[in-house]
Amino acid sequence: MAYNHGREDRKWRIWKETEEKILRECGVDEATIEQIRTDDRADFNSNRRFYRWASDFGEYLEGMADREKQAEVRSVSDLLDEIESENLYLALITVDRRALQIVLLKMQGYSTKEIAPLVHLTAGAIYARLNHLRKKLRKIL
Repeated sequence: MAYNHGREDRKWRIWKETEEKILRECGVDEATIEQIRTDDRADFNSNRRFYRWASDFGEYLEGMADREKQAEVRSVSDLLDEIESENLYLALITVDRRALQIVLLKMQGYSTKEIAPLVHLTAGAIYARLNHLRKKLRKIL
């Protein structure tokens, strides 16, 4: 959602009026209240500049995400279909299916401990396969 300066300014003014009323009731002199108001306004303006920038950036990212609809990779064949680098594709088609399944599950956010029972391997075996795959890819790429 975009930053609404008018709404934020109204909220700030209401907050400041309430704060200044409390300060006057406590006997704080007007010069101190005015200094606090000036400092708080400078903070508000600084935050306004940041939130306006952040809002514009967030809208930009949302727009980019809309333009680039990415197909969700759900299977090993989908994974291989999405690869654009020919060298990487040639390297991965020579790897066994279980290693590719491990890579796919890693991409989906599973931990090694969660992957182990899914592919019927130990966590150590998964680490070994991933390490072997990394070494292979370093040589080829």
